[in-house]
Amino acid sequence: MITEQAILPVLPGREADFEDAFRQARPLISGMAGFLGLELLRSRETPHEYLLLVRWETVEHHTEGFRGSPEYARWKALLHDFYAPFPRVEHFVEVTS
Repeated sequence: MITEQAILPVLPGREADFEDAFRQARPLISGMAGFLGLELLRSRETPHEYLLLVRWETVEHHTEGFRGSPEYARWKALLHDFYAPFPRVEHFVEVTS
């Protein structure tokens, strides 16, 4: 399992619109192969910033499956105009001891 992490810098004053759009976009990602779950968290200190955590079976489920899908085109249309600057996305794996 991997966790995709992105800090989403939403344009100040557009938070409510972003949250509405995210509610519409959520089913697009949750139906994808390899999707295991997600969390969207809002910063208390910087209210226009959000933390998106998405769990995938593999990186390829995200980078090739979701990003190569028609659902991603709709996701992008719903959400990408809210960001300035565009978020940096990273993938993390659990560390076992």
